[in-house]
Formats: sequence, structure tokens, C-alpha cells
Amino acid sequence: MGVKNAERLTMTVKEAGEALGISRATAYALAREGRLPVIRISDRRLIVPKAALEKMLSEAGKAVEKIAHV
Repeated sequence: MGVKNAERLTMTVKEAGEALGISRATAYALAREGRLPVIRISDRRLIVPKAALEKMLSEAGKAVEKIAHV
């Protein structure tokens, strides 16, 4: 299976923002604050691991469920 056919494991901060329904600026602000999981691969390039984003959302969902059952 070539790289072109492989599913990407990461996305850009802009793509993560789009997936979350937030603006690019908000996504970068969350990345700066450490609230969006990112990997810095150079001085100017950040990537968001899809698995880390999915885990973050899953854990947030569990927290909401926990609050709802209190």
C-alpha cells in the first residue's frame, strides 16, 4: 500500500479546527494553550495526531456523562 493510499494519521491545525467546528484562529489559540493536542515538527509547523484528538473528545464525552449522572 503506497503513501497516497494510506490514511493520514495526522491533520493540520486548520483541519482539526474544521473538524471541531471552530475557527482556524481558535484552533491555534487552543494549541498554544495546550488544550489541543499537537506535535511541533519544526519552528513553524504543528500537526494534530488524529488518535490524540479522538481520545481528547472521548474523554470530554465521558466527563459530560459523569456530570449528567451526578
